[in-house]
Amino acid sequence: MNLANKITIFRVFLVPVFLLVLYSNISYSTYIAALIFIIASLTDSLDGYIARSRNMITNFGKFVDPLADKILVSAALISLVELGKIPAWVVVVIIAREFTISGFRIIAASEGITIAASSLGKIKTVTQLMAIILLLLNNFPFNKFNLPIDMILLYISLFFTVISGIDYIYKNISTLKTGTKK
Repeated sequence: MNLANKITIFRVFLVPVFLLVLYSNISYSTYIAALIFIIASLTDSLDGYIARSRNMITNFGKFVDPLADKILVSAALISLVELGKIPAWVVVVIIAREFTISGFRIIAASEGITIAASSLGKIKTVTQLMAIILLLLNNFPFNKFNLPIDMILLYISLFFTVISGIDYIYKNISTLKTGTKK
């Protein structure tokens, strides 16, 4: 197993650690959980950079890396619903989009097609991560000014989730039509 894949596995390992800390009774648990979430999020860029720069791209990495991201973000969003910080319907829309796009990617991969992430998808990811971090930090430092930046970013990420999903489907609908009929 190469270094990039080890970093990806480390990100998956951080998910239960994140959850244990978030639900613990230790002081500042949400802040510590936010730090763990930030570290886990940063490993996504790191493993991708290492895999590309050192020519360590593997099928295992292609499969586990996006899965690790979805597990991390889904765990955080579902936890934020349970903690009463965000509405469940927002999380359902976000997770439904992820399932849909993952399905498209599986179909494309079965046809030997690799579909790169779009700029809209990258904006979606960045705004989701920023929203989750601010929600975990109780909107610090913006709470001092009574600015709901955490919720604003959540709804911006929701907008980009929907728009990037529609864009992705529109641009790749042909992958559903390319399969051979039996």
